[in-house]
Amino acid sequence: MPNPKYKIQKTELLSDNWYILNKVTVDYQKKDGSWDTQVREVYDRGNGAAILLYNQSKGTVILTRQFRLPSYLNGNKSGLLIEVCAGLLDEDNPEACIIRETEEETGYRLHSVKKVFEAYMSPGAVTEVLHYFIGEYDSSMKVSSGGGLEHEHEEIDVLEIPFAQAYVMIESGEIKDAKTIMLLQYAKIHNLV
Repeated sequence: MPNPKYKIQKTELLSDNWYILNKVTVDYQKKDGSWDTQVREVYDRGNGAAILLYNQSKGTVILTRQFRLPSYLNGNKSGLLIEVCAGLLDEDNPEACIIRETEEETGYRLHSVKKVFEAYMSPGAVTEVLHYFIGEYDSSMKVSSGGGLEHEHEEIDVLEIPFAQAYVMIESGEIKDAKTIMLLQYAKIHNLV
């Protein structure tokens, strides 16, 4: 049931070139009972899932590195970001999505994963909810070299990094991706690696 304190007055499609960008006009009731109007652009790219692959006995994690145009446009000189494996749900449930994405991007075939939390990533402008997972890996699960799907224009490097080094890469600025930082901190707090 919609919240009576918010009334969507108008939604205008600005672009559906890649995902959906709308201009939304909403009336909302303030704490004092008066009404105000906001006009915001809202980007809807669907929901996603992300996973930290870890190997407790080796003390390592699997991360990826790939070109991210928005980061390049905002000062990342190489355009490359080090990240956990992630992808859009594409109408899958979050668990099925992250198992599929893990194999496509890293080459590891997981049989089970554990969901640890979910979060809005940029709620001021983007509708996406990201589902966060962890999963243990070992060499027997490696079924391909990974690297992503060519038809999706993915060119992904797979990195196996000691957890301690990955954690230090947050402070050094080598890891700047929010979902990666959140999952590495989760692993640190819960002594996974």
